Amino acid sequence: MSNTCLLRTRGLGLTIPGRVLLDDFNWQIQAGECWALLGRNGSGKSTLLHTLAGIRPAQTGAIELPHEGNLQSVTKLPRRTIARQMALLQQHTAYPFDATVEQMALAGRHPHLGAWQQESAADFAIVGQALDDMDLSGLEKRNVSSLSGGEARRLAFATMLVQQAPLLLLDEPSNHLDVGHQIQIMRKLRELIEPDNNKKNNSAALIAIHDLNLAARFCSHVLMLFGDGRYLAGPLDEILSSKQLSELYDYPIEQLLWDQGRCFLPG
Repeated sequence: MSNTCLLRTRGLGLTIPGRVLLDDFNWQIQAGECWALLGRNGSGKSTLLHTLAGIRPAQTGAIELPHEGNLQSVTKLPRRTIARQMALLQQHTAYPFDATVEQMALAGRHPHLGAWQQESAADFAIVGQALDDMDLSGLEKRNVSSLSGGEARRLAFATMLVQQAPLLLLDEPSNHLDVGHQIQIMRKLRELIEPDNNKKNNSAALIAIHDLNLAARFCSHVLMLFGDGRYLAGPLDEILSSKQLSELYDYPIEQLLWDQGRCFLPG
């Protein structure tokens, strides 16, 4: 486990009209960590991801990223610098204009290119590998409007991979995916975060997810949002329990133990 901080919040506050979603949120994510972001519908998961990514302004507090050896407020960093450090997979995938699969995936290289710089052979190789990783090889020239919901979702994930940002923010990445592709995406994330062959851990992920069993299997940490300002954060084994989940979802959640781990089911 690395001790490299990839993002830190200090006193972060999130509100929507008539309700405080998150109050005095002090949290950080380190390289080598995979966080499950859990909460009921409307608890603020997407709002938090959008705020961390800079799409939505924070009401109070600060969000900091490493830059030139120090943690600096995202408000002082250029968008290109932020995009090189942090990538966001949004909850819904939509392609409202014509483009090929390859062209869309190449958009992930834009933070690494100059204003008039053309993509290189290396950029195309990165795209080719990401499409292959997501079972999209052979579809490079397909129009994105012809993709199924699952194919479009995998393309969005591949585009995020092409960005090669160390910090990944994912909003329900398993949307529209069959079981096999859900596991494929989670395994790819773990491969990036926990590389084999003694490679340095330099990536981390925060994943808004509803599947508790995917969270239990692939994540190392849990961040629970209760939707009323409260939150709970820490290592998975300390946070993910029937008691905490039942309170979080206001519904009984039972834990079952088996020889390969544990799973959670509604009571």
